[in-house]
Amino acid sequence: MNIHDMTRRRFLNDITTGLAGVGLVDLISQSLWADGSTQQSVRGTTHHAPKAKRVLQIFCPGAASHMDLWEHKPSLEKYHGKPLPGEENFVSFQGKNGNLMQSPWKFSPAGESGKMFSSMLPQMSKHADDIAFIHSMHSELNTHGPGCVFMNTGHPTEGFPAAGAWASYALGSANENLPTYVAISDIRGEPPNGKANWTNGFLPAKHQAIMMSDHRPIRNISPPASIKSDEEAATRELLRKLNQQYATANAKESDLQARIAAYELSGRMQVSAPQVSDLSRESEQAHKAYGTNDENKLKAAYARNCLLARRLLERDVRYVNLYCASRASGVDGLLNWDAHKTLKSDYERHCPIFDQPTAALLTDLKQSGLLEDTLVLWTTEFGRMPTHQAGTAGRDHNPDGFTCWMMGAGVKGGISYGATDEFGRRAEVNPTTVWDFYATVLHLLGFDHERLTWYHNGLDRRLTDVHGSMIKNILS
Repeated sequence: MNIHDMTRRRFLNDITTGLAGVGLVDLISQSLWADGSTQQSVRGTTHHAPKAKRVLQIFCPGAASHMDLWEHKPSLEKYHGKPLPGEENFVSFQGKNGNLMQSPWKFSPAGESGKMFSSMLPQMSKHADDIAFIHSMHSELNTHGPGCVFMNTGHPTEGFPAAGAWASYALGSANENLPTYVAISDIRGEPPNGKANWTNGFLPAKHQAIMMSDHRPIRNISPPASIKSDEEAATRELLRKLNQQYATANAKESDLQARIAAYELSGRMQVSAPQVSDLSRESEQAHKAYGTNDENKLKAAYARNCLLARRLLERDVRYVNLYCASRASGVDGLLNWDAHKTLKSDYERHCPIFDQPTAALLTDLKQSGLLEDTLVLWTTEFGRMPTHQAGTAGRDHNPDGFTCWMMGAGVKGGISYGATDEFGRRAEVNPTTVWDFYATVLHLLGFDHERLTWYHNGLDRRLTDVHGSMIKNILS
């Protein structure tokens, strides 16, 4: 057509056709890159060659005590029962602190690295030579809800995307029949602040996590028996046309696009999801290794979630959040790792639930070769005090020093980076932030944390806010 013969109506009609073509190109591109290509993502190219294709993040809510699990402190044994020097009258989250309190459990060296492990984690100690411990973490917050959100999103307030949502946005799907990002909550309940820990925030809604667990399968995944397949197909086609018309007229409404994508995904998941969540397909040996039939019902439930996590990862789900414990209850330390009053009995309840199933999951990933391109993270929201809480046999909150760790793709195993002081009170050697932690995670996924951004409210937002430096010492 000659440009001089173009009418306004014809021009607007051609724009509509062009937009449909753009949408088609996007759908085709996602299909082409669904094989996990490391150099190309839905949003463009990675910034450098990645080491990891997927992430497993194990989260223990309640602030798991670093000096009772991962970081041995001989000075606590030497000075047990004496005041903490310089902080004799320190008042923490729930009040005044008493004297220094040694760990109730012995520590012993594990692996060729000789890493000191709590006797409460005998199975996890077998992975000592594969883990890079970061003993110098510290947080901005000392309350569980905001602390969990901060650890998951890099921001202390709700409304920001979780790390898994950023990974979904940056990498796109590697399996179009399963969600890109999955959150597996504990049978005891959701973590503090619930779904804010796996939200998409201001990213398009399709990047939020899909909740799955063995005890709570995806609802309404199977069509009713009364609906015939041709009727369902016709209904889907009509719905597709209506949605497409509305989406063309309201292109900026990401919630609608996410809902359309969710409906399309649910159709594909009617076949794939029942298969991935069917643990009866696993061998008797696997069930025994994980402890899925343990007489401890909480341990058995967590074990089944660990098995589900492995099945999701081996089907190339990009990011899996696996929770061990839940939100706080009326009794501190009952449902999570928040041991204010009775540390010994609390952790003798939680550690057996965590130890065997988690170790079995890590063993599976290693033996299957998945660990070569799967990054495993262990996180908690903050640490605990080296003293006992006044009038109790437990420990209060301590955001000034705690431990997280990494394992797998691109991570140097059998090392400890940073340290708290001799009592475990504060991060002293190589203090490390949540932003440093995620700068390193994004690097292993192939991204410069300063360049992976989303424009929101006048700012180029990022997972690491305006902070963060890569922890080079733990990279292989």
